[in-house]
Amino acid sequence: MLKQNLQQKLLQKLSPQQIQFIKLLQVPTVSLDTRIKEELEENPALEDLSLTNLNEPEEQYPDRDPDEDNFNNEEERGEMDEFNIDDYLQEDNVNEYGSRYDQNGDDEDDRKEIPFAVQSSFFEMLQSQLDMIPMSDKDFKIANQIIGSLDDDGYLRRPITSLTDDLAFSQNVMAEDEEVEEMLKLIQTFDPPGIGARSLQECLLIQLRRKDSNDPIVTKAILVVENYLDEFTRKHYDKLEKALNMSSTDLRGVINEILKLNPKPGDSNEVNTKQMQVIPDFHIKNSDGVLILTLNAKNAPELRVSRSYQEMFQHYDKASQKDKKLKEAVQFVKQKLDSAKWFIDAIKQRQQTLLKTMNAIMHYQYDFFLTGDDKNLKPMILKDIADKIGMDISTVSRVANSKYVQTEHGTYLLKSFFSEAIQTESGEEVSNKEVKKILEEHIGKEDKRHPLADEKLTEILKDAGYNIARRTVAKYREQMNIPVARLRKEL
Repeated sequence: MLKQNLQQKLLQKLSPQQIQFIKLLQVPTVSLDTRIKEELEENPALEDLSLTNLNEPEEQYPDRDPDEDNFNNEEERGEMDEFNIDDYLQEDNVNEYGSRYDQNGDDEDDRKEIPFAVQSSFFEMLQSQLDMIPMSDKDFKIANQIIGSLDDDGYLRRPITSLTDDLAFSQNVMAEDEEVEEMLKLIQTFDPPGIGARSLQECLLIQLRRKDSNDPIVTKAILVVENYLDEFTRKHYDKLEKALNMSSTDLRGVINEILKLNPKPGDSNEVNTKQMQVIPDFHIKNSDGVLILTLNAKNAPELRVSRSYQEMFQHYDKASQKDKKLKEAVQFVKQKLDSAKWFIDAIKQRQQTLLKTMNAIMHYQYDFFLTGDDKNLKPMILKDIADKIGMDISTVSRVANSKYVQTEHGTYLLKSFFSEAIQTESGEEVSNKEVKKILEEHIGKEDKRHPLADEKLTEILKDAGYNIARRTVAKYREQMNIPVARLRKEL
């Protein structure tokens, strides 16, 4: 049975403008330019001063009295209904801003294109080697199928039977498993060495067998990989010495030979310089002991709402008669104008929030920015900054997770300045980054033949006045990507 009833609900929802601001806030500087270009393409009522010709005379937009326009004239109204948007994307301005931020050569950088290395892909390189070998059409199709089935790291992780089925169903090539295996062995002779392996062991053996077979170190390395790979990966060197009847000096040479091999041959052809470009959002300069904070100029684009669109809206809105098409035109122009204003406001609010947050971080960690010494970092959590600037913790988090600051001591992710507090025996609170720095120093100076276990590191910290548990030491060590003592052992 259907029933109707009235209910009152109190809901908390974000407005479209708030959502737009939140999304813009977490965009790093390196991606902001792309985001602005997308908005400019979507909204013709939004203009970028750097892309607009400002040399047009102001007289081309004389003040007009809307009442003088005769919208009763059908011919004029028809022309107005079929207006061309491109005719209005000319020039002029209201709501412009953006010139009071740090230049630092950033505007000049805007005009430069970032060069990228031109290099053949991993699969193209394999294909070019295959094209050089004379073979039947059937073998060529089998080899092509194998190359296309390789993972990005160069391994073949699909069973031979699956490749045989794929050849039959997709290319109508009836091949035996032995034929596919034979083509795989051919591809394993290609560069880079180790390509087409089905396991780490096979990958290392392919590389070793392409070395000088008369070298006794290579021969022993093959023996270790074939029969004692598990002991090698676990660094049970004492077991290897006994099993192979080798001295520690000879074993060290064998291990070094194996460590020269590439466990991921497919990655060797990738452009190693293809890392994420870091453009600092802030610059901090030390002027005789006084820190000066500036915002990167890329964060302050010179955007404006198109005056031609505003005039267009005024004329349409004040028309004495409006048919359906004219109403649709008014609605379209109004929507674009509102969207442009919201976007400009969001960009402006983003700038203010970035500066406000970074200024609070700079003053909280003033000693660190003066010296660059990690030991001067104070314990600081998101709530500390949020309370200082009167904003929500989530807002500070969005700023800290994707923004960088350039200082005289290096470029840092804002997130790296936040850390938990640890209390020393004297009752003083210090940053856990200070403890991590001490751990890193002791591990760096340890005897690699007898590396320091977590228990020993805990004792060292306690002797230095840091009373923390062994599990905390293990957690910090893992956060620094330092393996356990057994895996740090060297001969």
